Amino acid sequence: MAKSAGTKSAAIRSAKARVLSSRVSYRGPVFSVATDEVEEPGGVRARRDVVRHAGSIVVLAIDDEATDHGGSIAAAKSGGKSEPRILLERQYRHAAQSMMWELPAGRIDDGETALTAAKRELLEETGYRARHWKRILHFYVSPGFLDETMTIYLARGLRAGIAQPEADERIAIRFVDLSEAKGMALNGRIRDAKTICGILWLAQRPRLER
Repeated sequence: MAKSAGTKSAAIRSAKARVLSSRVSYRGPVFSVATDEVEEPGGVRARRDVVRHAGSIVVLAIDDEATDHGGSIAAAKSGGKSEPRILLERQYRHAAQSMMWELPAGRIDDGETALTAAKRELLEETGYRARHWKRILHFYVSPGFLDETMTIYLARGLRAGIAQPEADERIAIRFVDLSEAKGMALNGRIRDAKTICGILWLAQRPRLER
């Protein structure tokens, strides 16, 4: 019996490419580039240059003192309820040739779990620790040529400390009200994709649970 169109399309979605040959074109301290000759689902044969990356984490750290006791995160301050404040960083990004507003983030080092990396990066870049952690998003950054994934963690119950940045990092930090951060994301002042994802995720949550 012939397969239906729906069955065929499902098979294509679930299948993986057959790698005919593969070689490393570049290997650096942060990523490598693999050149693969592949046969992809549907019979497509092609050369694919793929940037290989260990994966990254992002920390959506919010100030619990900025929320009411019931956990409301209403965007407007009204009825005795105030919106949360998001911890943002500002630093120079050479690839973008500009200063960028971002959430704390970094690469997952060898031997680390994503959560361990998130806790380390928050401390190193901002000096803050958090009592409560929750994984909220996991996505591919640019799957057309890059296999890097990003995992966003919500961090609450912040405690201030001393930052421990890398030698080449010059990071300024600031707490920004959710409504202001959302406006920055929508009007182009924030142009970093992972940060936009985290801010808009938070803006869609009328209440937060631990």
